[in-house]
Amino acid sequence: MKILVIGSGGREHSLVWSIAASPLCEKIFCAPGNAGVSDLAECVKIKAKDTKKIIAFCKKRKIDLVIVGPEDPLANGLIDNLESKRIRAFGPVAAAAKLEGSKGFMKDFCKKYKIPTAKYQRFNNAEKAVKGIDNYSFPVVIKTDGLASGKGVIIAKTPREASAAIRSMIDKGKFGNAGKEIIIEEFMRGEEASFFVMSDGKNIIPLASAQDHKRIGEGETGPNTGGMGAYSPAPIIDEPLTQKILKRIIWPTINGMQKEGSPYIGILYAGLMIKNNQPKLVEFNVRFGDPECQAILLRLKSDLLTAIIAATDKGLKNFDLRWSEDSSFCVVMAAKGYPKKYKGGAKITGIAKLNNKKDIMVFHSGTKKEKLGTVTNGGRVLSVAALGKDLMTARKKTYQAIKHIKWKDMYYRRDIGWRLKKN
Repeated sequence: MKILVIGSGGREHSLVWSIAASPLCEKIFCAPGNAGVSDLAECVKIKAKDTKKIIAFCKKRKIDLVIVGPEDPLANGLIDNLESKRIRAFGPVAAAAKLEGSKGFMKDFCKKYKIPTAKYQRFNNAEKAVKGIDNYSFPVVIKTDGLASGKGVIIAKTPREASAAIRSMIDKGKFGNAGKEIIIEEFMRGEEASFFVMSDGKNIIPLASAQDHKRIGEGETGPNTGGMGAYSPAPIIDEPLTQKILKRIIWPTINGMQKEGSPYIGILYAGLMIKNNQPKLVEFNVRFGDPECQAILLRLKSDLLTAIIAATDKGLKNFDLRWSEDSSFCVVMAAKGYPKKYKGGAKITGIAKLNNKKDIMVFHSGTKKEKLGTVTNGGRVLSVAALGKDLMTARKKTYQAIKHIKWKDMYYRRDIGWRLKKN
């Protein structure tokens, strides 16, 4: 099969790495890809949002299957457009992708299908939203309705902070169209975890669980990012809790989307808050998380491509996946200044020293190849991941591996997995 993966991050590098190992994969392309992806696939200079060029490329190169990594193309209807041209694709159609594309839609959907989540209100007027703050105790969560690359969430500790966040989103357009409508919701306390399933629209396969770290600063401080580190499995999610998550959150969502006339096909990622062994939904993502994907796929022993084909054929009913009993750990290395202003073009050294290390992978995100070598080309630059007999062993191997990599003004959190050391 000829495969095209859409995207340019660490998630897409790990997808390409996993899919390229399948005996079913004859040739793999990635649009647009990055420096690391280019070692495994043919990178195509097409942006992930350029639907017309993607379709033209698929027709020209006779692509058998398109796998979409990031959320923006999904929300914008790339799957719909591909399927209209009879090009097989894996991911939710735009109507189903609204579970991530519109937080307001997701919250209303949860209310309709009795999925446990935080108390909330929707606003598109700043004055009314500021008055709405009175309905909540502090801290309070302010979210953009639309997609904001994981950065459109502000936890306000005071009414003043909440008011400033609201006005920055609605009146000042800090997040563009994504913030024209906002959600105010209660702050949920507990421990966060990520739960993934693959769905064919009717049937599901639970995937490995994970826990990630969204904040840029150590000690869970500073603004939200796309993700600074993750590990799998999530210790807090045992079998009884898994069954609660499936019964209360996943199945009502899959069945609800069917009733809405938009069967959900693809990866569904439930961001959860766990308190007193009870799960509540924080958010849905309609694709693999990044860097959770890197951590999860490192543990996958089955053929990912075969599973994806089964999902697109609506054939997951009797399908299963095998997972390594080892744990995985992943740390994101970023450009100093991310998620705000940062510089690119710095030469990266030391990656080659890790190429032959057992159970260690370096997945590229913001990188490109130039004459002087591989250079930085984004906020999140690399994801360094390792397998170990347990999470603490995997953690130690990951941080030891990171010591080999250097570039000017690099940054990474040194406390990823801090919960592990407390338990």
